[in-house]
Order: sequence, then structure tokens, then C-alpha cells
Amino acid sequence: MTSHVLSDTGTLTGRSLTHILRSPDTIITTAVTPIALMLLFVYVLGGAIRTGSDQSYIDYMLPGILLITIASGIAYTSYRLFLDLQGGIFERFQSMPIARSSVLWAHVLTSLVANIVSVAIVVGVAFAMGFRTGASVGAWLAVAGILILFTLSLTWLAVIAGLSAKTVDGASAFSYPLIFLPFISSAFVPTSSMPGPVAWFAEYQPVTSIVNTIRALFTGQPVGSSIWIALAWMVGILVTAYGFAIAIYRKKIS
Repeated sequence: MTSHVLSDTGTLTGRSLTHILRSPDTIITTAVTPIALMLLFVYVLGGAIRTGSDQSYIDYMLPGILLITIASGIAYTSYRLFLDLQGGIFERFQSMPIARSSVLWAHVLTSLVANIVSVAIVVGVAFAMGFRTGASVGAWLAVAGILILFTLSLTWLAVIAGLSAKTVDGASAFSYPLIFLPFISSAFVPTSSMPGPVAWFAEYQPVTSIVNTIRALFTGQPVGSSIWIALAWMVGILVTAYGFAIAIYRKKIS
């Protein structure tokens, strides 16, 4: 049974990835916004921003830019899922001897692969702009693990949006608050520089702990409790979103 699910998921993931390869503008578009933000903040606004550290501003802000890259990319997952749902693909799959869960997992894994490529592009541009890190191989692997977990948690939220949306615009619009969230966090300025209520929200919302963890890993500093808070947020979102997505999917195909 497990091999059957894995085989079906692999086949459907290949189908989704083929669509992306035929239209690579999806990945390019996803990378353009965060790259534009890096250029804006580093070369236009960066000189006026005080972070309270000796880091160059590109080093300080990159963790937040990576999260924005992923938040931008997962909008396409809900969009593609919505189109499949409206196009009758799900009904066709129901008439075939395939594992039902493989349909959703194919979209999730496609999102993961596409976002990994987008993140790699953004990191490459960041290095060209002067980003430097003394992170060890282990630290880089930890950063990769965090970004993968972040992608999975947001992608399952995207699945909920794709299954629930009534219009194409509604399928992708849910990602806008997620893209905006890093701006009210420690991603671009220290939370201590914000007004009281805003600083409180910024300090305790999930993006701040994730950004602080990635920043510490890049600089070789102790991650402290931030990593456990970040993991708790991401795992909690992942489990909750997965449960709701599966429930909605079963209702749709029943």
C-alpha cells in the first residue's frame, strides 16, 4: 500500500513539475519580487536603517527575504490546485486506481521543489550583492531544514486556499498577508525600534523566531530558544493545516 502511494505521488509530481518546466516564468516571477526588495532595501533604504549590529545590511535582512520568497511561491500552489479542481482533473483521478492522497502530495512536493529553486536563485543574487557568511556545513543544513519545514507548513495552508476558493483571484490572494508578515517582524529592523503594541506583535509572531534562528545560524551565534519557538510554530501550523486540508479534500471528493 505504501509503495502504491509513493509511486502514484511520484508520477503526479512529475506531471506537475513538467508543467513548471514548460512555463519557468513561475519560478522567475517568484524570485523577482524578493530580489527587487533586496535591491531596494540594500541600495536605497539600507543606509538609513540601524540594526544595532556590526553586520552588513544584506546579511541582516536575507533571512526575511528568504521567507518572503517562499510566501510568494506558495501562492502558485493554491492557484494550480484551484485550476485542477475547476478543470475536472480530480474527477478523472477518482475514476483511476490511484491513491487519493497522492493528488495533494504531488502539489505539495511540486511547491517544495519550485521554492527550493527560487530560494537558491535569491541566495545566489544575495552573494553577488555582498552577502557573506561563516556558517558551517551543519548550519547550512539546519537553515535548509528550517526553510523546507517553513515551505511545507505554508504549502498546506495554500492547499486549503486552493480547495476552498471560489475564484482564481481568491485562490492566490490568501498569500498576501503571509508576504506582508515579515515586514512586521525582526526581518528588516530590530523589534525594539517599533512602537509598543507593534513591537509586542512583532516579537511574538512566528516569523521573528524563524528569522532570528536563521540569522544566528548564518553568523555562527547561539540560536538560544528561538529555534524551539520557530519549530513549535512551524510544526503546529503544518499539523493543523494538514488536518484541515485533508478534511476539506475528503469532503470535496465524497
